Amino acid sequence: MRSLPKALFISHGGGPMPLLDDPGHQEMVTCLKEITASFPKPDAIVVVSAHWEESVPTITSAANPSLIYDYYGFPPETYEVKYPCPGKPELASEIYESLSASGIEAKLDDSRGFDHGLFVPLTIMYPEADIPCIQLSLVNSLDAEVHVEMGRALQSLHKKNVLVLGSGFSFHNMKAFFLNKTANSKDLNESFEAWLIETCSSRDLPEQERTQRLIDWEEAKGARFCHPREEHLLPLQVCYGVVNTACSDVYELEILKVKSSMFAWS
Repeated sequence: MRSLPKALFISHGGGPMPLLDDPGHQEMVTCLKEITASFPKPDAIVVVSAHWEESVPTITSAANPSLIYDYYGFPPETYEVKYPCPGKPELASEIYESLSASGIEAKLDDSRGFDHGLFVPLTIMYPEADIPCIQLSLVNSLDAEVHVEMGRALQSLHKKNVLVLGSGFSFHNMKAFFLNKTANSKDLNESFEAWLIETCSSRDLPEQERTQRLIDWEEAKGARFCHPREEHLLPLQVCYGVVNTACSDVYELEILKVKSSMFAWS
């Protein structure tokens, strides 16, 4: 078995649909289970969710956070999902101190619960719900460089058997999910995915260039088609910042009939 990745970016699919045996998510569910089976369980998980934005990086600090069912129009059973993992206040405080020591203003939140960016993928990956978790918010400026720097501030977690999990989606154009695929939309999707995979995985890129590409991501072909708003991409920038090197593993798959990807940094 391989060692625990320092960071893992996942494409988490559409709302609670991965928990409903939805055919468009079967490949994703299989991929997440295979990824999890390939490394030992972490002692804690820090989830950077695309579904939480604050003016400064904010960390859940409750001992037993509730769940936030932040999706709409799904079957009743999706609002009864339970994922009773504990929080970890001492880890939340440590992350707060690490961000502050890096000159990043941050805050703790002892009242916010876990959103579906955490509990949907972790229900698939760790159904026992026995690993302490905390969530770290995005910053609502949506500045890619800020999120790379947030990741760099978390590098001290390397030695603590803590997994930094970026829960987003490499493709997140909601309108496009429901439109007929065209040659142009397919080209834009595949072009951005190819750029993203090269950027994250190529060992021929100098690290300064890789960093700048992730900061200037919207210059890539298909970028704004795949991400009209970038909140589902930014967890990847945080993951990259944690390790600041090329990823060790790329997982290419199809979710909801679009090309998608996930990345691990060992």
